[in-house]
Amino acid sequence: MMNKLNAELAHFKAQSHNFKILTLTNLIYSIVLPVIDIFVAAYVMRSSNDPVKVVVYQLTIYTGIPLTFLINGWLLNHFPIKVLYSLGMVLSGISMMIMMSLKTLDITGIGIAGIVMGMSFGFYWANRDFLALATTNDDNRNYYYGLETFFYTIIAVIIPVLIGWFIELWASSGDAKLAYIMVTGIVFLVTIAASVMCFKGEFINPTNKKFIYFKFHPYWYRLMFLAVLKGLVQGFLVTAPAMLIMLLLGKEGALGTAQSVGAVFAAVLMYIIGRNTTPEHRIYVFGTGLVLFTIAALINGILFNATGVILFMLFLLLAKPLLDLAYFPIQFSVIDILTKKEKRSEFAYILNHEAGLYVGRLTGAGTFLILAYYFSNEIALRYAIIIVAVLQLSSFWVAKGIIKKGKIMNVELELENSSLTKTITPNHSIL
Repeated sequence: MMNKLNAELAHFKAQSHNFKILTLTNLIYSIVLPVIDIFVAAYVMRSSNDPVKVVVYQLTIYTGIPLTFLINGWLLNHFPIKVLYSLGMVLSGISMMIMMSLKTLDITGIGIAGIVMGMSFGFYWANRDFLALATTNDDNRNYYYGLETFFYTIIAVIIPVLIGWFIELWASSGDAKLAYIMVTGIVFLVTIAASVMCFKGEFINPTNKKFIYFKFHPYWYRLMFLAVLKGLVQGFLVTAPAMLIMLLLGKEGALGTAQSVGAVFAAVLMYIIGRNTTPEHRIYVFGTGLVLFTIAALINGILFNATGVILFMLFLLLAKPLLDLAYFPIQFSVIDILTKKEKRSEFAYILNHEAGLYVGRLTGAGTFLILAYYFSNEIALRYAIIIVAVLQLSSFWVAKGIIKKGKIMNVELELENSSLTKTITPNHSIL
């Protein structure tokens, strides 16, 4: 066993300096992600007992993200990328501070906190995606995302349990808000630590200064369709678990425990998959994630009780990392091809990709709001997830087509480069 662990450690050490720094930065920041993703929504739910306010909070986050992607593109011409990346991490703590400072959770206050959190995600993901793209290649991206997912999932075992029961114990003494404030302070300190690690990297800004384009190669629109389908589910994955557990289980301790069920198994599985799979296996990993998410949605819709929520979380712990492990390398392989084909900056595609996600998120969250408004919150929580899960199943065939077309375009690029090389090589037979 020790020999195996030493071999895996040696494999990690063999990666580039920036690869290791980026992984460690994301590892530190991942400590706060369960807090941002789950407990902020739980705080809104506890304070207002209104799932609609939770969705409004999420919509303002999703509105802030693409706007910040756009701002980030302009700022990259003036500031080092690690400054903007660090800013995104620190802003998440500031957003939580704004939320905790609100005396009453009205729509305006929730909206402001949501916009700031959206800006945090925008700076974080825009620069994280570019750095991951620049630091990895198609051969080691499965390993990179498998390693990240392993750490994220292990942390998802520890943090939700610790914070969930910490909040619940303080709540039993009658001061739950103080517990949330203390957690917010810890989050802010962790974001500072992640920023310090980030500055140890030798990261380079995108070289091409133009980021905004309105016309792309037809191949890109296939990925944009896939992004819309991914965004459909993202509209629920951040807040739906917290809303379901707060409604059907009722306490943050149960929330943390449910988040941790099966997470150790999932973490080890993701690392093994990332370490041992190749680009050829991505479509199968992706398809498995889609099926597991659909099963999770059906279980929740059919049972809609405490058992259903725990099973939903269990399947989600497997489905979400499988989808991400396959999706990001597929996305980056498309960007790799088109940056060579269209001679554009990688960030131009990252920026445009966010627009596709935003359309999907609005559609997914809008589905919830419509069902909640015309029927009830229970109907929305029970059936909206099933609707988007079934729709997302079509992602399998979209992704399969993208991978197949990518192989063809790679061959075409190799032939073009070969022809260009022959054209510019002097003919030494002519004197």
